[in-house]
Amino acid sequence: MVTMRPFRFAVQATKATSAAAWRDLARKVEDLGFSTMFVADHYLGKGPASREARWPPQYLAPISAMATAAAVTETLRVGCRVFCIDYHLPTVLAKEAATLDLLSDGRLEFGVGAGWSEPEYRAMGIGFEPARRRVDKLAEVIALVKAHWSGEPLEQKGEFVNVTGYSGLPLPVQRPRPPIMIGGSRKRVLSLAGREADIVSIANVPFEKVNDAGLSPEEEAVRRLGFVRDAAGDRAAELDIESSPFFTEVTADAGGALERVATTMRVDPDGLLDHPNVLIGSADEIADRLWQRRETLGVNYVSIQQSQLDSFAPVAARLAGS
Repeated sequence: MVTMRPFRFAVQATKATSAAAWRDLARKVEDLGFSTMFVADHYLGKGPASREARWPPQYLAPISAMATAAAVTETLRVGCRVFCIDYHLPTVLAKEAATLDLLSDGRLEFGVGAGWSEPEYRAMGIGFEPARRRVDKLAEVIALVKAHWSGEPLEQKGEFVNVTGYSGLPLPVQRPRPPIMIGGSRKRVLSLAGREADIVSIANVPFEKVNDAGLSPEEEAVRRLGFVRDAAGDRAAELDIESSPFFTEVTADAGGALERVATTMRVDPDGLLDHPNVLIGSADEIADRLWQRRETLGVNYVSIQQSQLDSFAPVAARLAGS
C-alpha cells in the first residue's frame, strides 16, 4: 500500500495552428478543470528524422508556448514534460524558468530529464552521450537550478556545470522554489528523482508480456516506484507520481480500441486493458481503474494527450482533488 496523494490531471499539448488556437486551448484546459498544461521539448518537424525517432511532429517550442498559456489564464499551471538538459544551456534555462514562474505568478512546474531520443539528437547535430554521463549531467543541472533559484551566490564547479561569481535573478514566486519534475525509467535516474524531485514522472513501460527481468508491465511499474520510494525515504509521501497513459480513450467500445492499440504496438490485445500505459473504457471504468492504479502504482498525477481533452474532462472533474 502506498500513501495516497490527491489526484491531479494535466494535458500534454503539442499542436496549434495559430496564436488564437493556442490561447483558446489554454483557456479551455483551465475551464475544464485540469491542473496543468504541459508542452514537450522536442523539435523535429515532418521528415525522415521524425520517422526514425517515431515521434509525431512538434509544432511549438516550449518556453514561448508556456509563457503564452500562462498569460491568458489565471490558475492553470504550466510546464514542460520535460526539458532535455542537452538542448539548453543550463544557466540560461535556470533563468528562463525563474522568469516563467515570476511572470505566471507562481504557476511553473519545472520538468527536466537526461534525454533519450538518439535520432533527434543526431538530426539536431547534438552528441548523444552514454546514459551514465547524461544522468551525471542531469544531477549537476538540478543542483544549479536549485542554487540559482535560492538567490544565494553561485559557486558550482563540476564536470558539466561551472558557474561562479553571481546570484540568480529573478527569484521565483514559489518558495522555496517551483516544484521540480524528473522523468525516467531506470534505477539511477529514478533514484535521483526520489532524492531531488517533487514530481516523479515514470516513463512508459514496455508492452511485452514479460521483460528481461521476468516482470509483467504492471510488475515493472511497481519496481520503478520502488526505486523512487527507496531513494526518497521519509519524503516519499510528499511526492506526486506522474504518468501519461499514451493510449487513452473514453469509449463504450473498449474491445475495438484495444484492437487498435494492439495493431499499433504489434502485440496481443489480451491483457492490454491492465497495461499501465493504457487507459481505455467508459468514464466510470477509467475512474475505477485510476483509483486502483493509485493504490498499486502510486500514480496520482495523470497527463493525457491533447486529442483526449474533451472526452476525458468528465473523469478529471470527478477525481481531481480526491
